[in-house]
Amino acid sequence: MKKREIIEGVIKDYDFPNKGSFELDGKKVIVKGALPGQKVSCMVSKVRKDKAEARLLDVMERSEIEDAVPPCPQFGICGGCAYQTMSYEHQLELKAGQVKKLLDGVIDSEAHPYDWEGIIGSPVTTAYRNKMEYSFGDEYKDGPLVLGLHKKNSMYDIVPVCNCVIVSEDYNRIVSYTMEFARKHGLSYHKKMQHVGLLRHLVLRQSKTNGGLLVNLVTSTDGLENLDLHAYVEGLLALPLDGTIVGILHTANDSLADAVVPEKVTLLYGRDYIEEEVLGLHFQISPFSFFQTNTKSAERLYSKAREYAGDTKDKLIFDLYSGTGTIAQMLSPVASKVIGVEIVEEAVEAARENAKSNGLDNCEFIAGDVLKVIDTIEEKPDLIILDPPRDGINPKALLKIINYGVDEIVYISCKPTSLTRDLVTLQEHGYYVKKACAVDQFVNTGHVETIIGLRRTDS
Repeated sequence: MKKREIIEGVIKDYDFPNKGSFELDGKKVIVKGALPGQKVSCMVSKVRKDKAEARLLDVMERSEIEDAVPPCPQFGICGGCAYQTMSYEHQLELKAGQVKKLLDGVIDSEAHPYDWEGIIGSPVTTAYRNKMEYSFGDEYKDGPLVLGLHKKNSMYDIVPVCNCVIVSEDYNRIVSYTMEFARKHGLSYHKKMQHVGLLRHLVLRQSKTNGGLLVNLVTSTDGLENLDLHAYVEGLLALPLDGTIVGILHTANDSLADAVVPEKVTLLYGRDYIEEEVLGLHFQISPFSFFQTNTKSAERLYSKAREYAGDTKDKLIFDLYSGTGTIAQMLSPVASKVIGVEIVEEAVEAARENAKSNGLDNCEFIAGDVLKVIDTIEEKPDLIILDPPRDGINPKALLKIINYGVDEIVYISCKPTSLTRDLVTLQEHGYYVKKACAVDQFVNTGHVETIIGLRRTDS
């Protein structure tokens, strides 16, 4: 087997995230994006002693689990969705299998058998996202400006997505208008390698409670004098939308990172938040604060997390990586006090306002890095809730969390590979997994949430 050699095989095994594999010439060949049961043609990209990696070229024969027609015309080109050729039932089975396989690889189930509760599906499978981040660029080198999502397996090419099925039609209308506006006015897109050009991202949020929309246009300052923001706002407000635009912002970002960095944020119209309701609680969601992207499924996620937390009466709870304080406020009515820690100051301010509007006076929210902040908190928790970002928990912070010695920990993860890494450390330091389940927040994609209930061995 040689690099750039074109080979064929039938996918036998499947691992998170979205990696199929088959055996050839005594090597395991890993093909990202290939589904179990597919016969594929692929080009070898890396060769090692016992395995190889290959780039998917063609699906020669479909899998038995591919029993659906993709509803999106960009499927297979866009890097967003991966599972549109499968019915939702098969998507859930595939995700549950991936998570269970990962957990079984690290959990000491002989010493402490755990209760695997399977996967909880989303109540909505289309137009479910309440946030989307689009990028400006071109479909091909030196092509015309487009606005959309990254092309599959590409960091540079952008696919226009004006018919996306995982967002509401309002998103598609705003994306189409913004792209047409940019072309009409001859605006340039930001080239991230040369760091020249104006337009960078468009970030949209929409409330699933009342349809309110928040539009955030992100640009550099290179050529900003050519952007007529007043005309852009007028055009947005004239669009025929099902929901209502409640706020329009402009974010100036000259950061070298290919990310939405709020260096300077200007409110152009309305207010800088949308409103959402989850499990009877009211939340204001600001432009840069974290909130679960599937509101309806989030209710199922948080209900299960509350169940895993068990009896919280008279307990002091730490909600670490608390975002806008959803979990903290959900638990506060049945706890003595909840302390939330979140690094994004804007999210902390929103959490405080949300707690106030919900009439909760036993929630405290602290802005800062968990690694540093927990050294400054004098109270000791009885229960800890963890909901870290995709990369998991800083190893030093995890050891500090473990040193509290609480009897119960509930860990919510949006990336099961990061979770399993942290589970190894937690088990090495005296915790065992009681129960676990997956929750599908991201229909049609390869992403999945996982909830773990842990208990201290000597408790």
